[in-house]
Amino acid sequence: MLECITPLILTYNEAPNISRTLEQLTWAKRIVVIDSYSTDDTLHILRSYPQVEIFKRKFDTHTLQWNYGLERVNSEWVLSLDADYILSKKLVEEIKCISPQTDIDGYFINFEYCVFGKPLRGTILPPRQALFRKSKSIYIDDGHTQLLEVRGKQDTLKNSIYHDDRKPLSRWLWAQDRYMLIEIKKLLETPTQELSLGDKIRKQKYIAPLIIFFYCLILKGGIWDGKAGWYYAYQRMLAEILLSIRLIESENPNRIISKPAQYSLSTNVK
Repeated sequence: MLECITPLILTYNEAPNISRTLEQLTWAKRIVVIDSYSTDDTLHILRSYPQVEIFKRKFDTHTLQWNYGLERVNSEWVLSLDADYILSKKLVEEIKCISPQTDIDGYFINFEYCVFGKPLRGTILPPRQALFRKSKSIYIDDGHTQLLEVRGKQDTLKNSIYHDDRKPLSRWLWAQDRYMLIEIKKLLETPTQELSLGDKIRKQKYIAPLIIFFYCLILKGGIWDGKAGWYYAYQRMLAEILLSIRLIESENPNRIISKPAQYSLSTNVK
Protein backbone atom coordinates (compact mmCIF):
# COMPACT_ATOMS: atom_id res chain seq x y z
CA MET A 1 0.00 0.00 0.00
CA LEU A 2 2.81 2.47 0.82
CA GLU A 3 3.83 2.80 -2.82
CA CYS A 4 0.29 4.02 -3.64
CA ILE A 5 0.38 6.90 -1.13
CA THR A 6 1.61 10.49 -1.41
CA PRO A 7 2.01 12.36 1.89
CA LEU A 8 0.66 15.93 1.65
CA ILE A 9 1.88 18.52 4.18
CA LEU A 10 1.17 22.22 4.76
CA THR A 11 4.00 24.35 6.15
CA TYR A 12 4.73 27.85 7.35
CA ASN A 13 7.78 28.44 9.55
CA GLU A 14 7.86 24.84 10.78
CA ALA A 15 11.62 24.52 11.30
CA PRO A 16 11.15 23.26 14.91
CA ASN A 17 8.92 20.41 13.68
CA ILE A 18 9.29 19.41 10.04
CA SER A 19 12.43 17.23 10.28
CA ARG A 20 10.80 14.89 12.81
CA THR A 21 7.76 14.57 10.55
CA LEU A 22 9.78 13.82 7.42
CA GLU A 23 12.00 11.26 9.16
CA GLN A 24 8.97 8.97 9.46
CA LEU A 25 8.13 9.36 5.75
CA THR A 26 11.32 7.96 4.23
CA TRP A 27 9.22 5.19 2.64
CA ALA A 28 7.40 7.69 0.40
CA LYS A 29 8.51 8.03 -3.22
CA ARG A 30 7.10 11.58 -3.38
CA ILE A 31 6.05 14.05 -0.69
CA VAL A 32 4.03 17.12 -1.68
CA VAL A 33 4.52 20.19 0.52
CA ILE A 34 2.46 23.38 0.17
CA ASP A 35 4.46 26.15 1.81
CA SER A 36 2.98 29.55 2.70
CA TYR A 37 6.24 31.42 2.04
CA SER A 38 8.17 30.42 5.15
CA THR A 39 10.79 32.86 6.41
CA ASP A 40 12.71 30.54 8.75
CA ASP A 41 14.76 27.41 7.85
CA THR A 42 11.72 25.37 6.78
CA LEU A 43 12.50 25.49 3.05
CA HIS A 44 16.17 24.67 3.65
CA ILE A 45 15.18 21.60 5.66
CA LEU A 46 12.60 20.52 3.07
CA ARG A 47 15.15 20.70 0.25
CA SER A 48 17.44 18.31 2.11
CA TYR A 49 14.91 15.51 1.46
CA PRO A 50 15.11 14.45 -2.23
CA GLN A 51 11.56 13.06 -2.40
CA VAL A 52 10.00 16.37 -1.26
CA GLU A 53 8.41 18.56 -3.94
CA ILE A 54 7.64 22.10 -2.76
CA PHE A 55 4.82 24.30 -4.04
CA LYS A 56 4.40 27.83 -2.70
CA ARG A 57 1.01 29.43 -2.20
CA LYS A 58 -0.02 32.42 -0.10
CA PHE A 59 -2.30 31.23 2.68
CA ASP A 60 -5.95 32.33 2.65
CA THR A 61 -7.95 29.43 4.14
CA HIS A 62 -7.10 25.91 5.20
CA THR A 63 -9.69 24.50 2.82
CA LEU A 64 -8.29 26.21 -0.27
CA GLN A 65 -4.74 25.35 0.77
CA TRP A 66 -5.51 21.65 1.18
CA ASN A 67 -7.51 21.44 -2.05
CA TYR A 68 -4.64 23.17 -3.89
CA GLY A 69 -2.39 20.45 -2.51
CA LEU A 70 -4.72 17.66 -3.61
CA GLU A 71 -4.50 18.95 -7.18
CA ARG A 72 -0.75 18.34 -7.10
CA VAL A 73 -1.00 14.73 -5.92
CA ASN A 74 -0.73 12.11 -8.67
CA SER A 75 -1.22 8.93 -6.64
CA GLU A 76 -4.51 7.18 -5.84
CA TRP A 77 -4.10 7.61 -2.08
CA VAL A 78 -3.25 10.70 0.00
CA LEU A 79 -1.89 10.92 3.54
CA SER A 80 -2.62 14.47 4.75
CA LEU A 81 -0.41 15.65 7.60
CA ASP A 82 0.24 18.82 9.53
CA ALA A 83 3.93 19.67 9.90
CA ASP A 84 3.90 18.59 13.57
CA TYR A 85 2.37 15.14 12.96
CA ILE A 86 4.71 12.17 13.45
CA LEU A 87 3.69 8.71 12.29
CA SER A 88 4.35 5.96 14.82
CA LYS A 89 6.27 2.95 13.53
CA LYS A 90 3.29 0.71 14.28
CA LEU A 91 1.04 2.97 12.20
CA VAL A 92 3.41 2.78 9.21
CA GLU A 93 3.39 -1.02 9.45
CA GLU A 94 -0.41 -1.06 9.70
CA ILE A 95 -0.77 1.14 6.60
CA LYS A 96 1.75 -1.04 4.76
CA CYS A 97 -0.50 -4.07 5.27
CA ILE A 98 -3.61 -2.44 3.78
CA SER A 99 -4.56 -3.74 0.35
CA PRO A 100 -4.74 -0.99 -2.32
CA GLN A 101 -7.82 -2.80 -3.69
CA THR A 102 -9.75 -2.38 -0.45
CA ASP A 103 -13.37 -1.25 -0.65
CA ILE A 104 -12.59 1.36 2.05
CA ASP A 105 -12.14 4.91 0.70
CA GLY A 106 -10.94 6.73 3.82
CA TYR A 107 -9.33 5.92 7.16
CA PHE A 108 -9.58 7.84 10.44
CA ILE A 109 -6.42 7.95 12.56
CA ASN A 110 -6.29 8.64 16.30
CA PHE A 111 -3.89 11.08 17.95
CA GLU A 112 -1.51 10.92 20.86
CA TYR A 113 -0.89 14.53 21.92
CA CYS A 114 2.63 15.29 23.10
CA VAL A 115 3.85 18.01 25.45
CA PHE A 116 7.62 18.51 25.72
CA GLY A 117 7.90 15.39 23.55
CA LYS A 118 5.91 13.24 26.02
CA PRO A 119 2.69 11.54 24.84
CA LEU A 120 -0.25 12.28 27.14
CA ARG A 121 -2.79 9.72 28.35
CA GLY A 122 -5.65 11.62 26.70
CA THR A 123 -6.44 14.50 24.37
CA ILE A 124 -9.46 16.45 23.16
CA LEU A 125 -8.32 15.95 19.57
CA PRO A 126 -10.81 13.77 17.68
CA PRO A 127 -9.61 11.16 15.17
CA ARG A 128 -8.77 12.72 11.80
CA GLN A 129 -9.52 11.22 8.42
CA ALA A 130 -5.95 11.49 7.15
CA LEU A 131 -5.62 8.57 4.70
CA PHE A 132 -8.02 8.61 1.76
CA ARG A 133 -8.58 8.11 -1.96
CA LYS A 134 -7.97 11.35 -3.81
CA SER A 135 -10.76 10.73 -6.33
CA LYS A 136 -13.37 10.39 -3.56
CA SER A 137 -12.37 13.36 -1.40
CA ILE A 138 -12.57 17.15 -1.07
CA TYR A 139 -12.01 19.63 1.76
CA ILE A 140 -14.73 22.00 3.00
CA ASP A 141 -14.70 24.80 5.61
CA ASP A 142 -15.45 23.96 9.25
CA GLY A 143 -14.95 26.85 11.66
CA HIS A 144 -11.30 27.90 11.88
CA THR A 145 -10.08 24.79 10.12
CA GLN A 146 -11.15 22.33 7.44
CA LEU A 147 -13.23 19.18 7.17
CA LEU A 148 -12.52 16.36 4.73
CA GLU A 149 -15.51 14.88 2.92
CA VAL A 150 -14.95 11.34 1.64
CA ARG A 151 -17.58 9.78 -0.60
CA GLY A 152 -17.49 6.10 0.24
CA LYS A 153 -16.84 3.60 3.01
CA GLN A 154 -14.69 4.63 5.96
CA ASP A 155 -12.81 2.84 8.72
CA THR A 156 -10.48 3.65 11.64
CA LEU A 157 -6.90 2.44 11.97
CA LYS A 158 -5.72 0.95 15.27
CA ASN A 159 -2.46 2.85 15.66
CA SER A 160 -1.83 6.55 16.18
CA ILE A 161 -0.21 9.73 14.95
CA TYR A 162 1.83 11.74 17.46
CA HIS A 163 0.89 15.42 17.56
CA ASP A 164 4.14 17.02 18.76
CA ASP A 165 4.36 20.78 18.24
CA ARG A 166 7.64 22.36 19.39
CA LYS A 167 6.97 25.94 18.25
CA PRO A 168 7.16 28.69 20.94
CA LEU A 169 4.17 29.60 23.11
CA SER A 170 3.97 33.11 21.62
CA ARG A 171 3.30 31.58 18.21
CA TRP A 172 0.59 29.33 19.66
CA LEU A 173 -1.14 32.29 21.34
CA TRP A 174 -1.10 34.31 18.14
CA ALA A 175 -2.56 31.41 16.15
CA GLN A 176 -5.27 30.69 18.73
CA ASP A 177 -6.44 34.31 18.70
CA ARG A 178 -6.74 34.22 14.91
CA TYR A 179 -8.65 30.96 15.09
CA MET A 180 -11.07 32.23 17.72
CA LEU A 181 -12.21 35.07 15.48
CA ILE A 182 -13.25 32.47 12.91
CA GLU A 183 -14.79 30.19 15.55
CA ILE A 184 -16.93 33.08 16.81
CA LYS A 185 -18.28 33.64 13.32
CA LYS A 186 -19.25 29.96 13.16
CA LEU A 187 -20.88 30.00 16.63
CA LEU A 188 -22.87 33.16 16.00
CA GLU A 189 -24.03 32.33 12.48
CA THR A 190 -24.97 28.67 13.01
CA PRO A 191 -28.50 28.01 14.36
CA THR A 192 -28.31 26.78 17.96
CA GLN A 193 -30.08 23.52 17.13
CA GLU A 194 -27.38 22.70 14.60
CA LEU A 195 -24.48 23.22 17.02
CA SER A 196 -22.80 20.33 18.79
CA LEU A 197 -23.13 20.03 22.57
CA GLY A 198 -19.58 21.29 22.95
CA ASP A 199 -20.25 24.38 20.86
CA LYS A 200 -23.46 25.10 22.78
CA ILE A 201 -21.43 25.07 26.00
CA ARG A 202 -18.80 27.33 24.43
CA LYS A 203 -21.50 29.91 23.64
CA GLN A 204 -22.21 30.17 27.37
CA LYS A 205 -18.78 31.87 27.67
CA TYR A 206 -18.31 31.75 31.43
CA ILE A 207 -18.28 28.03 32.17
CA ALA A 208 -16.53 26.60 29.09
CA PRO A 209 -12.94 27.38 30.25
CA LEU A 210 -13.54 25.69 33.60
CA ILE A 211 -15.20 22.66 32.01
CA ILE A 212 -12.36 22.12 29.52
CA PHE A 213 -9.76 22.41 32.33
CA PHE A 214 -11.56 19.77 34.41
CA TYR A 215 -12.10 17.58 31.35
CA CYS A 216 -8.42 17.58 30.32
CA LEU A 217 -6.97 17.26 33.82
CA ILE A 218 -9.40 14.81 35.41
CA LEU A 219 -11.55 13.00 32.84
CA LYS A 220 -8.68 12.63 30.36
CA GLY A 221 -6.19 11.72 33.10
CA GLY A 222 -3.87 14.66 32.55
CA ILE A 223 -3.19 14.90 36.28
CA TRP A 224 -1.27 11.61 36.02
CA ASP A 225 0.99 13.05 33.30
CA GLY A 226 2.67 15.45 35.73
CA LYS A 227 3.68 18.91 34.51
CA ALA A 228 2.93 17.96 30.88
CA GLY A 229 -0.68 17.18 31.80
CA TRP A 230 -1.09 20.42 33.74
CA TYR A 231 0.47 22.36 30.86
CA TYR A 232 -2.01 20.85 28.37
CA ALA A 233 -4.99 21.56 30.66
CA TYR A 234 -3.88 25.16 31.16
CA GLN A 235 -3.25 25.53 27.42
CA ARG A 236 -6.71 24.33 26.44
CA MET A 237 -8.36 26.44 29.17
CA LEU A 238 -6.48 29.49 27.89
CA ALA A 239 -7.75 28.85 24.36
CA GLU A 240 -11.32 28.76 25.68
CA ILE A 241 -10.73 31.93 27.70
CA LEU A 242 -9.65 33.67 24.49
CA LEU A 243 -12.85 32.48 22.82
CA SER A 244 -14.98 33.67 25.74
CA ILE A 245 -13.34 37.09 25.72
CA ARG A 246 -13.93 37.42 21.99
CA LEU A 247 -17.59 36.39 22.44
CA ILE A 248 -18.11 38.98 25.17
CA GLU A 249 -16.41 41.58 22.99
CA SER A 250 -18.73 40.72 20.08
CA GLU A 251 -21.80 41.46 22.24
CA ASN A 252 -20.75 45.06 22.83
CA PRO A 253 -22.60 47.22 20.24
CA ASN A 254 -19.86 49.86 20.46
CA ARG A 255 -17.05 47.34 20.28
CA ILE A 256 -13.85 47.74 18.36
CA ILE A 257 -12.66 44.27 17.57
CA SER A 258 -8.89 44.27 17.88
CA LYS A 259 -6.85 42.19 15.50
CA PRO A 260 -4.23 39.71 16.69
CA ALA A 261 -0.56 40.58 16.20
CA GLN A 262 0.74 39.76 12.77
CA TYR A 263 3.47 37.22 12.11
CA SER A 264 2.27 36.68 8.56
CA LEU A 265 -1.03 36.33 6.77
CA SER A 266 0.13 33.04 5.26
CA THR A 267 -0.04 30.44 8.00
CA ASN A 268 -1.50 27.09 8.85
CA VAL A 269 -0.38 26.80 12.44
CA LYS A 270 -2.69 25.37 15.12
